[in-house]
Amino acid sequence: MIDYTKKRIGIIGGGQLGKMMILEAKRLGFYVVTLDPTPDCPSHGISDEHIIAEFDDQAAYFELAQKVDVITYEFEHINAETLDLLEKENHTIYPSVTALKTIKNKFLQKHELADNAIPVPIFMELHETSHIFKFAEMCALPYPLMLKTTTGGYDGKGNTLIENEADVFDAVTRLGGIKQGLMLEKFIPFKKEISVIACRGIDGKRVIYPVAENHHVNSILDITVVPARISKTALDNAALIADKVMQVFEGVGTFCIEMFVTEDDRVLVNEIAPRPHNSGHYTIEGCFANQFENHIRAIIGLPFGNVDLISPTVMVNLLGESDGVAQLVGLEEAYRDPNIHIHLYGKSESKTSRKMGHFTIVDEDLEVALEKAMKIKSMVKVVGGARGF
Repeated sequence: MIDYTKKRIGIIGGGQLGKMMILEAKRLGFYVVTLDPTPDCPSHGISDEHIIAEFDDQAAYFELAQKVDVITYEFEHINAETLDLLEKENHTIYPSVTALKTIKNKFLQKHELADNAIPVPIFMELHETSHIFKFAEMCALPYPLMLKTTTGGYDGKGNTLIENEADVFDAVTRLGGIKQGLMLEKFIPFKKEISVIACRGIDGKRVIYPVAENHHVNSILDITVVPARISKTALDNAALIADKVMQVFEGVGTFCIEMFVTEDDRVLVNEIAPRPHNSGHYTIEGCFANQFENHIRAIIGLPFGNVDLISPTVMVNLLGESDGVAQLVGLEEAYRDPNIHIHLYGKSESKTSRKMGHFTIVDEDLEVALEKAMKIKSMVKVVGGARGF
């Protein structure tokens, strides 16, 4: 019999996603080592060990590998080349380095999806600015177009909209020029943005969470509503697409597949994250087994927990309202509603639009949950205060 609690887990990244992975890992008694450059990162206080090093520090990755049985990560923008070396030395890394290297480059990611008949917007890699005009000519409605950096973007960073022909050169400049590594996509006038959290085990078994409906403000996730308010056809297609994505990438662990739903109910994949995701936070209170628990189960080799929705759920991000020492206001007032669950990430510094926490409301009536969420959203704030002397 295998004593799974003797397994040691290494997590690259000590932010809120890493912290929530650790909370689930510690519940099962696992030893966890974090690698993150920030001494007081959210994961620091609950890690068994914290290697303080930059994400491109090859020696730190090898140190981590010597301390653990399996390595995972909380975001994509890490040293995949060093992980490749570790994998070749028979260190276990989930999701695989192959999946990571493909997904972290948005062009390679889209190419892999298209090659496997997974619906995506029309796209192309950009080598010359003039090719944007040729791409526009191929589209029935030439503009707008979405220009993206192929690597490094998140929360809207690395994306810019080309609204018309006159905007082409400025758009390329805004993203740092052709040498930055750019790709072009046909803009999708979507009806809804949705996402699906999916998990795949070492044995290939897969589970698919309920489809989430997402609302963004300034390209940052603001509110997630579950179940998504879309047609059954779109719901079924989204789940099928998510399952196929997990088969294509053969990823072990929790993935998020972000999608668009068009006016005619087509479902197209926007982007994939090979890790737990902000839009999956609803699973902590909304599902029997959350995305972080099933990620830990997957990378250790344990069977999955139940991903069914317990009750309709609304998740709201708490973003920094201003810069300075993080201060929460409105907590006592918010907690007068017994159905609210507030999660603070432990970040000492508030920055405008930085993800500082989130809260969820679970209710049998989705509209009631939404109404409560909007009321609480107006009272709970994270602001930056002055530093003491």
